[in-house]
Amino acid sequence: MQLEYSQNNVKKEGNELKQSSGNSVFDIVIVGGGLSGLLTATSLMNHPVTASLRVAIVDANEVAAEPQAGKSAFDDRVIALAHGSVEFIKSLDAWQYMSQDAAAIETIHISDRGYYGKVRVKATDHNVDALGHVVPLASIANGLLSRLNQLPSIYWFTPRTIDAMTFQPEHVEIELDDKETITAKLVIACDGGQSVCRKASNIAAKVSAYQQVAVIANVGVEKHHQHRAFERFTESGPIAMLPMQGKQCSLVWTLTPEQANEVSELDDNAFCQALTKAFGTWLGAVTSASKRTIFPLSLVQAEQQTYQRLALVGNASHTIHPIAGQGFNLGVRDVVALAKLMQQASRYSVDVGAGKVLNQYQTQRADDQQRVITLTDSMVHLFSNDYAPLVAGRNIGLKVMNYLNPLQQRFVNKTMGY
Repeated sequence: MQLEYSQNNVKKEGNELKQSSGNSVFDIVIVGGGLSGLLTATSLMNHPVTASLRVAIVDANEVAAEPQAGKSAFDDRVIALAHGSVEFIKSLDAWQYMSQDAAAIETIHISDRGYYGKVRVKATDHNVDALGHVVPLASIANGLLSRLNQLPSIYWFTPRTIDAMTFQPEHVEIELDDKETITAKLVIACDGGQSVCRKASNIAAKVSAYQQVAVIANVGVEKHHQHRAFERFTESGPIAMLPMQGKQCSLVWTLTPEQANEVSELDDNAFCQALTKAFGTWLGAVTSASKRTIFPLSLVQAEQQTYQRLALVGNASHTIHPIAGQGFNLGVRDVVALAKLMQQASRYSVDVGAGKVLNQYQTQRADDQQRVITLTDSMVHLFSNDYAPLVAGRNIGLKVMNYLNPLQQRFVNKTMGY
């Protein structure tokens, strides 16, 4: 299938670029061409019922509408895809395009530094080959684009920004930065934590700063990880080490803002030494580190998931602490739920942006979102507290979870995306 895309609604046919005369009326406009937007588009176009919908993606960046070897709009960060997320991507026939870059998580080690509490979660104990996979962002994006290019055409408006949105009873009018106006029966907001769509619809969001900062990098280690992921709680915050290919791990190191500033000024050798000291020698010494990226951490939760002909997906709806690696996976389940509702609506010729459809989305996602937000937020506060009774209680809890299979099973089911 040919893919329609890019600046001023350019259409690609073969190897030539031609100006498209396609009209500006769409069934669905996806705002955001990142991972959530690409996953949403692939989910819609992959199903025969929704493949006939006119779908467009608007993105502020010059997103390539085709995967390009050695080129990506994404940096070298990775995402830990839960088992459920991988299974969904497989159902879209897209996993085959990214699996070669994926590292399986076969065991998760959870420990409280300096205390006795430890949990070992093994995939084989839960009847799966892997609890999840760690995949580079660029590989996920290129994999979804590879699959999307085999499916019915979508339109791309990129690099374009939104100047205004007007919500009408029958459609949404979107005015782009060049004053072109497009309309949609439904807008799906996949535009991240600073969502333009959320602000345009006046959906309020609760924001709670954690007074913590995440330092993210890819690091080399002395010993092979053997497909183990580590969540190590320290006095400054959790350290996550996720397996990558070879003797490489993805690091998410949670620190106070002051500590993060100090760490950011260290050269590579000093950084590796500081990380080895903080994390311990489970993987031997940390031998190398990529460029560090620093993110302030906050809990952002939209007070509603929908508005008139608008649905929030992923970080536009909820941005959570990276502890337990649940953020993107929670957004994947948003996409799963919304895609199913789009399929049902299309099958029975129901307006995809109708209030009753969006009300179902709001209802279906509320419980899962709140459970994960409560889980991650509670873990942050529980393991960032050195109050002696809490320290004792959390370590007893870790030991109990390690040996009490039903309790561990409930925790694992949620973190695996079920």
